[in-house]
Amino acid sequence: MIASNAAFAFVSAAAVAVARRGLLPAMAAMLLVGAAAGPAHARESAPALPEIALADLPPQAREVHALILRGGPFAYERDGVTFGNRERLLPAKPRGFYHEYTVRTPGTKSRGARRIVCGGPKTAPEVCYWTADHYASFSRIRE
Repeated sequence: MIASNAAFAFVSAAAVAVARRGLLPAMAAMLLVGAAAGPAHARESAPALPEIALADLPPQAREVHALILRGGPFAYERDGVTFGNRERLLPAKPRGFYHEYTVRTPGTKSRGARRIVCGGPKTAPEVCYWTADHYASFSRIRE
């Protein structure tokens, strides 16, 4: 935090100096100040996600959820791999916390877009999320 405050003070002073010399309009200088403040005020957690009842999931998703709790066997080789949360839509956790599982989509030959992502121990997850659109959105699964 001290380094962030020092960087903010430095950029703030530089922005003011640049604005006073007429090299940048005042608004542009203020944008520089805002950019420096960004990391110190960055969002630390994902926004609250909508919930969906386990009973309201498609039957294929309920089947995969039951398999997760039993430890498999799973239909796809990639089931259970670490989910990196690169989209940052799920709460921030250490790498390896989340694991993803494919939910079969009737009528598709590929893995499709539907997944369940669970966090915590593989057979006793703390939380699971549903995505029907390949990680573009998530809903927390309520049992």
